Amino acid sequence: MVFNTGAALLDAIVLAAVSKEEEGTYGYRITQDVRAALEVSESTLYPVLRRLQKDGCLEVYDREFGGRNRRYYRITEKGRVQLNLYMAEWQEYSTKITKIFTGGKVE
Repeated sequence: MVFNTGAALLDAIVLAAVSKEEEGTYGYRITQDVRAALEVSESTLYPVLRRLQKDGCLEVYDREFGGRNRRYYRITEKGRVQLNLYMAEWQEYSTKITKIFTGGKVE
């Protein structure tokens, strides 16, 4: 992708990916979901997950899987509020950009 991905957009995408599963999801699955939209490495995503956890947007727990512990991430109520704000901002932003691209008037 030729467009830069800022921290806020990456946070929004990660929160959206995690919010799809009520009981949470694990790091590799989050990476795969985000990679469906953006080219991003695991080394980029794990600091985002830690920051979102530190900010209270995600909670973390471990669950046994195949004889090993797997770390799961679950969105918190604060994270849902933040995701809703991101989604509203994205809707407004993308509508304006689409209007510019298609020759419409931005108000």
